[in-house]
Amino acid sequence: MMTHISSALHYWLVHHPSILHFSWTQGQTLGSSPLFLTLAVVSYLLLTLLLSHFPLPSINPALLKPISAVHNLILLIFSLTMSLGCTLSTLSHAPDLHWIICVPPQTPPTGPLFFWAYVFYLSKILEFVDTLLIIVGKSTRRRLTFLHVYHHAAVVIMCYIWLQTSQSLFPVVLVTNASVHVLMYAYYLSCALGVRPRWKRVVTECQILQFMFSFVALGMMLHYHFTGGGCSGVWGWCFNVAFYSSLLALFLDFHAKNYVIATPKNEYKQT
Repeated sequence: MMTHISSALHYWLVHHPSILHFSWTQGQTLGSSPLFLTLAVVSYLLLTLLLSHFPLPSINPALLKPISAVHNLILLIFSLTMSLGCTLSTLSHAPDLHWIICVPPQTPPTGPLFFWAYVFYLSKILEFVDTLLIIVGKSTRRRLTFLHVYHHAAVVIMCYIWLQTSQSLFPVVLVTNASVHVLMYAYYLSCALGVRPRWKRVVTECQILQFMFSFVALGMMLHYHFTGGGCSGVWGWCFNVAFYSSLLALFLDFHAKNYVIATPKNEYKQT
């Protein structure tokens, strides 16, 4: 029974022809052009700014809750699938730990690992809906913050760089990020269904630990890069380091204001 399940998972998440033979080609793969990336991010920022100043009519909570529940359920399933798919693809196709941390230079963005990086990239665009739900909900418990908008916009750019540069270390970041999102979207799904778990703080602390772990992994990658033959996409990591540093600072500030200092608690969805 377990063997049959394992074989089915490997086929559908690793060895399916669409996954096994995936190839990221700029200008040909859906969403791969710089113009698409620019329009997606700029449109998100402009619409968020516009709707923040000229908001849509608020949606009745009786209707908004099931919409939010479906949205969170979809992203929970996506996150679980991406985490499992990338893990199985890594175990099946990465030759060793060194490759996971330091992708060899000139590695083309093809195969199952880059397929899941591509799905991850598209999922970040889908998560723009998070912002819309906050705006139309006008909830006093969830407010649109700079952290929320900044993260949603910048993470799409980061994922694009992963694919375009065959960036080293992305499998580790993808699996840890998607795993944290399973926990996060489970929390928000429960809230949408009327059950508010008491472990919201755990979600935020897992997000902070995720960024700290990323810096440790980055240190390993830089060691391999400077002591070996180099790692693919190392310049892309300059963007990642700046991005992660800013996010870590913002999340620590968020944590202090919401869980250390006695102020009203905002809820934030990190993607």
